[in-house]
Amino acid sequence: MTFSLKHYQERALNSLRHFFGQLANQADLHKVWREQPFQQEFIARGEPTLPYQDKAFGDVPCVCLRLPTGGGKTLLAAHVIGDVSRHYTFNEAPVALWLVPSDAIREQTLKALMNKQHPYRQSLDQRFNDKVRVCTLESLATVGPHEVGTNAIIVVATIQAFRVADTTQRNVYSFDESLIHHFTDVTSTLMPGLEVVTEADLVAQPFLTTADLGRVKASLANWLHLHKPVIIVDEAHNSRTQNSFETLKRFNPSAIVELTATPVKGSNVLYHVSAQELKNEEMIKLPIMLVEHVTGWQDAARDAILRQRQLETLAQKEPEYLRPIVLFQAEPKGKSVTVEVLAQHLETVEKIPKEQIAIATGTQKELDGVNLFDPECPVRYVITVEALKEGWDCSFAYILCSMQESRSAKDVEQLLGRVLRMPYAKARKHPELNQAYAHITARSFGEALHSIQDNLVNNMGFDPMDAALALQSQPAGNNNLFNDESDGTGGAAPSQPSMSVPLPVMPQTPVPAELQDKIEIRPTQSGSTVLIHGEMTQEVEDFILTGVPKKHQAMVQQRMEQEKARHDAQTSPSARGVLFRQLPLLCWRDNGFASLADAELFEEFSNFNLLNEAIELPYFAVNEQAKSWALDMERGRLSSSFVSATQMNLNGIQSANTEQDLIGWLDSQLRQPNVFQRDMQAYLTQMLAYLTHTRKITLTALIRGKFQLADALQRDILARRKRAGEKGFQQELCNMEAAKVDDGMEFFFNFKPQYYAGRPPYYKGTYRFQKHYYGSALIHDLREKTSAGKWAEEFLCARAIDEHPKIKHWVRNVEKEPRLSFKLPVAGGYFYPDFVCELTDGRLLVVEYKGQHLQDNADSREKAAVGAQWEKTSGGQCLFLMATADNNGANVSSQINLKIDAR
Repeated sequence: MTFSLKHYQERALNSLRHFFGQLANQADLHKVWREQPFQQEFIARGEPTLPYQDKAFGDVPCVCLRLPTGGGKTLLAAHVIGDVSRHYTFNEAPVALWLVPSDAIREQTLKALMNKQHPYRQSLDQRFNDKVRVCTLESLATVGPHEVGTNAIIVVATIQAFRVADTTQRNVYSFDESLIHHFTDVTSTLMPGLEVVTEADLVAQPFLTTADLGRVKASLANWLHLHKPVIIVDEAHNSRTQNSFETLKRFNPSAIVELTATPVKGSNVLYHVSAQELKNEEMIKLPIMLVEHVTGWQDAARDAILRQRQLETLAQKEPEYLRPIVLFQAEPKGKSVTVEVLAQHLETVEKIPKEQIAIATGTQKELDGVNLFDPECPVRYVITVEALKEGWDCSFAYILCSMQESRSAKDVEQLLGRVLRMPYAKARKHPELNQAYAHITARSFGEALHSIQDNLVNNMGFDPMDAALALQSQPAGNNNLFNDESDGTGGAAPSQPSMSVPLPVMPQTPVPAELQDKIEIRPTQSGSTVLIHGEMTQEVEDFILTGVPKKHQAMVQQRMEQEKARHDAQTSPSARGVLFRQLPLLCWRDNGFASLADAELFEEFSNFNLLNEAIELPYFAVNEQAKSWALDMERGRLSSSFVSATQMNLNGIQSANTEQDLIGWLDSQLRQPNVFQRDMQAYLTQMLAYLTHTRKITLTALIRGKFQLADALQRDILARRKRAGEKGFQQELCNMEAAKVDDGMEFFFNFKPQYYAGRPPYYKGTYRFQKHYYGSALIHDLREKTSAGKWAEEFLCARAIDEHPKIKHWVRNVEKEPRLSFKLPVAGGYFYPDFVCELTDGRLLVVEYKGQHLQDNADSREKAAVGAQWEKTSGGQCLFLMATADNNGANVSSQINLKIDAR
C-alpha cells in the first residue's frame, strides 16, 4: 500500500526543495531566505518580511514546516530526508537522525519505518532504491562501515536520549568498543568537534585507561558527528530550548528540518499548512459540531450516545467498514463523574452492553492489544480521564464527550485531535460522517466554545480564523441533530446560530433599550458572556467594547471578528445548502468523443519528442562553489565531511564510472509521463556527447556534478515540453469547445458546498460581502487596501460583483487548486480566473481581472483568447470578461453590465 502525497504536502515539499536547491548554489543563507516565495507574498501584502533566525545554529540551515494536527507529518518527514539529500547535500546514501518527542512515538515510528509494506518505509525505499537501514541507538552498532555510503541510514530516537549538560551521563556519548572500527585512523581534518576521552570518562568507564586520554571517543554521538546527519525534529516545539540547541549542534548536522503544529518564537517557518487545506484534502473531519450541556453531564452522555447511533446507521451504508466511537472524558477520582460512575451509568441507565465499553486510564488499560479497526471488535465507547497514551490513533473516533467542567488544555487538545482524523483519509459518502462532534458539560453557554477555539489555535496549529470556522455551536436538545431532515445537500439543515463573546469582566453599563432584544449578558466565573441574537451590528460592537477595560479591548475585538466569521460562514449560501451551477470545462473532440484540453493533449497535437529540437545546454556549468561531500574510505572506514568544491580539483582524473552509468542514473531521475525510455536515453546520450565534445566538460566533472546536471536537464525537458504545448495549443484552440451535458459529469466542475480551496490570510476588510458563496470571512487572498492605503483594484472588482443585482452568488477562485477551483487550459498548463459567478438567470460569468500594466501582455492575450473560445462554444450559457479598472471609460460595474446584457 502506498500513499500519494496530498497537494498541501507536495506544496510543502516543493518549498523545501526550492529553498535547499537555492542554498546549495548560493550558500548565503540569509539572502536565500529573503528570496523565498512566502516572503514575496508578505511584500505584496505590504507586510514586513521575516528575517532568518540563526541564533541557534549559525550557518547550519534550520527550517520549519508547520502542519496542524492530523496533517501527516510522519509521511512528510520520510520524504524530507530524500529531498534534502537530493537537493542540498547531494548524497545518495545519507545518514539521518529522526528525533521524536517520546518513547511511545519512537516505537510507533520505528514499527512503521521497519515495515516494508508501510507507506512511510515505501517512500524511503523508492527514493533510495531499497537501500535503507532503519536503526535504533541500540542497534546502530550493528551497522558496518561498508554500509555507510551505500545505504541511507535512518536513526530514530528521542531527543531526551541525548539532551544532557554532562555527556558522561548518557550512553550515547560513552565510549563503545563495538563502534571502534568506524573510527580507525580518523584524519586530522575530521577531528574538530569530536569528543575525546577525558578523566571523567575514565571514572565512568573503568575499562578505559590513561593511554586513552585525548583519543577520539568511539561513541554514537561522535559517529553521528562524523556523518553530518540530516536531522528531522518531530513536534519541534518541544525541543526549542538552549539545552536542545546545544545537543543538536553536537551532531554536526548538515541541515535541520522541524515539523510541528505550533512553532515557537525563533522558528524559521518555511511553509504553513492551514486546517482548511487538511479538510479539503479529506485528512480531517470538520467542522466540529459543538453542543454545550449546561443541564448536566447525563444529558451530554445521552446525546453523545444518540449521535453515535445515528452515525453508525449512516456508516452501515458506506462502502468501507466504519464503526463510530465516542471518547468519554470522565472526572478524576474525588470528583462526581468518575470512571466508575460513568461506566455504571452507561450500563444501567443507557443500557450499553459491557463489551461495547473500554476503559483507558493509567490503571485500566482495556484498549491494549485491541484492534479497533477490526469489524469483529464491539467497542463503541472509550472512557478516559486524561489524554490517551501518545501514539493512540483511531480514525473511527468521532465524538468527544467531556464530563469535566474544568478542563485541562492539554487533555482537551489531545482528545480533540483523536476525533478529527478522517477514516481512510478519504471523505465519506454521507456528509455527517465528514464532521466531528463534541458534547461538553459546561457551566454557561459559550464557555466551552471559546476554550476549544483557543486550543485549536494554541495547541493544534489552526489559524485563528480557521479555528473560528471549524466550530459550529448548536444548543443542546436541538432536534435537527438527530433526525434525517435534509437541506438538499445530504446534510442536516443548520440552525440559525447565535453569537457569543466572552468578556473578562461583567459590563457595568446597562444594555440600551434599542439593543435589549439583541444582547443578553450572562455572568461566568471568569467574567461574563455576551450572547448576540441576529446580526452583530456596529452598535452592538461599540456597546461591548465600551464595557471592557482598554487593555482587553484588542482581545475582545478579535473575539468579535471570529464570531462574525463563524456566523457568516454558517449563514453563507453554501452552508444553507444552495447549489452553485456546474461549469463546463473546455474540451477537444475527436469523432464525437470529448477529451479534456490540457498540456499533455497539446503536446500530442505537436507530435512532441525530446529529439525534435537541437540537443544543447549552452548555459550549464558545474557550480564549483557548491558544497560537496568528501568521502574518506581509507583502510575500509567510511566517513564524510563537507568541503568546498574548489578544494577538489578532480575534474581531470578519470572516473571509475562510465558514461552508461551516468545515463542510467540520469534516466532514473528524469522519468517523464508520455516519454518512452528509449527516447529519454537517446536524448541523454546526445546531450552527454554535446557536453563532453562541444562544451569540453569532462565526464568526471559531469559525474561529480550529476545532481546539478539532472536539475539542468529537468528544466530543459520542461522547456521543450512547454514549447511543444504552445505549438499544439495555438493550432487547436479554435477546435476546442465548452463541454455539453451528454459528455458526462467528468467534463464539468462543481464548487462543493463543504470544500473551499482558500488559504489564510483570508479577507479582513471592513466591507462585508453579501454574496460570496462561502461567506465574507472565507475569501482567499483578497486585500481591501494596498500598502499605500489605496483601494485595491481586485477588491473593487469583487465589490462590483457582489453589489451587482443580476449576480446570484460568486466565488473567489483559488489559483493552482485543480480539484477545488475552476480552471481553463493554456499552453503551459492552466489558469484560474479570479472570480466565478452564477447569474440570477442561471448563466455563468467568469471574470479575470488585470491591472492596467498587464492588460495587453502575452499572458493576458492568451487568457482572453481561451476565455472567448469557452464563451463562444457554450451555447450562450457562459460569459467571460477580462476586466480592467477602466476600459475606454467604462468602470468594472459597467463592463459587467455590458457583458451580461450583450445577447
